[in-house]
Amino acid sequence: MSGHDLFCQPRRIRHGVALTLVFASVLVAGAATGSFEESTGTSPAAGPANRAGRDDDVTEAAARAMAAGTSPVEAAERAVSRSGDRWGAVYSRAEYQEFEEALDGRYTGVGLSARRERDGRIEVSRVQPGSPAATAGIRTGDRLRSVDGVDVDGRPVTEVVSLLRGDADDAPAGTRVRLGLQRATRTWDAVVRRARLSTDPVTARRLGVGVTVIRVAAFTKGAGALVRGAADRAPRGDGIVLDLRGNSGGLVAEAVTAAGAFLDGGLVATYDVKGRQRALHAGADGDTTRPMVVLVDGGTMSAAELLTGALQDRGRAVVVGTRTFGKGSVQMPSRLPDGSVAELTVGHYRTPSGRSVDGHGITPDLEADRQALERAETVLGGLGDAS
Repeated sequence: MSGHDLFCQPRRIRHGVALTLVFASVLVAGAATGSFEESTGTSPAAGPANRAGRDDDVTEAAARAMAAGTSPVEAAERAVSRSGDRWGAVYSRAEYQEFEEALDGRYTGVGLSARRERDGRIEVSRVQPGSPAATAGIRTGDRLRSVDGVDVDGRPVTEVVSLLRGDADDAPAGTRVRLGLQRATRTWDAVVRRARLSTDPVTARRLGVGVTVIRVAAFTKGAGALVRGAADRAPRGDGIVLDLRGNSGGLVAEAVTAAGAFLDGGLVATYDVKGRQRALHAGADGDTTRPMVVLVDGGTMSAAELLTGALQDRGRAVVVGTRTFGKGSVQMPSRLPDGSVAELTVGHYRTPSGRSVDGHGITPDLEADRQALERAETVLGGLGDAS
C-alpha cells in the first residue's frame, strides 16, 4: 500500500479509520463519493431508516455533551463507533475546513509519498519537487526508518503518514519533524519543517517509444480535466498506462470525468443513497482507440477503484498490479449542534457489471508487484498501437 502525506483523514480522528479521503461534499452536489460498508449481521445496512436513526443518535449525543459542558465531538465519535459504521467519522469545524482544503489540493506535510514493502520496510516512493523533503535531499528509493524517533518498520502506511503530518500533535506548518533515513549502507537523520503544500495530482511522461504514463495521485478538484488533457497531448500511436497506484480516492465527479477521457459515453457506476438507485455516466467523446493499461495496488481506493472497475468492466483497459483496497461506500455529512460534522455511510456503489467493491476490491487481470510498470509496457505491446 502507498500513501502521500496529503491523503489521510484530518487531524485527531479517533476511530482509526483507514487512510482515505471521503469527499462527501461532492455527494451533496449530486455526485457520489467512493466506497462502502457491506450490510452484515453486525453492521447496519445503509437504508433510510438506519441512516435516520444513526443521524439522530449522533446529533443527540453531541447535544447532550454540549449541555453537560463536555466535548460534543468526542460524544459524537462514541455514538458513531457504537453504530458499527466502519467508515463513519466526526470532524471538528477546523478539521472539516482542512478536509475541504484538501479537495483543492492543499495540505500540510513534508512532501513525500511512502509505501510498505513486503518485508515491512517503508520506502520513499516519491518526493514532491520543491517540498521540505526535496530540500533535505531525500530521494525516491530511500528507506524511511523512523519519524520523530518512532520506528516505522512494519507499521501501516496510514500510521506513517499520520506521523509525518503530526496528526496526534495537531502540528501546523513550520513545526519540525526528524526523519531517520537509509540509502544503501548510509544511515542519517534529517530534520525538516512541515509546510503548506499544493499537490500536482496528475503527471504525464513518456516511457520509451509508444507509451505514455499518466499518473493520478488523487482525484482532487480539476484532476479529471487534467487526465483528459494529458491523454489528448499523448503522441499519436502511444498506448496509455493510467497509474492509479497509491491513489486513495477523492472526488467521484473527477473520476467520472477521467473515465470520459477513455470511454465514448455509457455507464461508469451505479450507487444508492437512502435506498434510491442512481447512475454515473461518462461523457460521449472519449478516445476509445488507444490501447490502455491501468496500474493498481493495495493503496488504490475509493474513487480510483470506481474508475478502475469501469474501465475493466467496459473492456476498455487491462488492469495490472495487485488487488485494490476495497472501499466502496457513500458517506454524507451532517452538521452537529456545535458546528462539527459527522459523516455516516448511506449507500454503496457498484461497477457497470454490478460488482460490489467494498471489502472485495478490484482483482487485476494480470498480477504484478515490483515489476508492474514493466509488465504494463509488455501488455501494451501485445495490444497493438492506436494509429
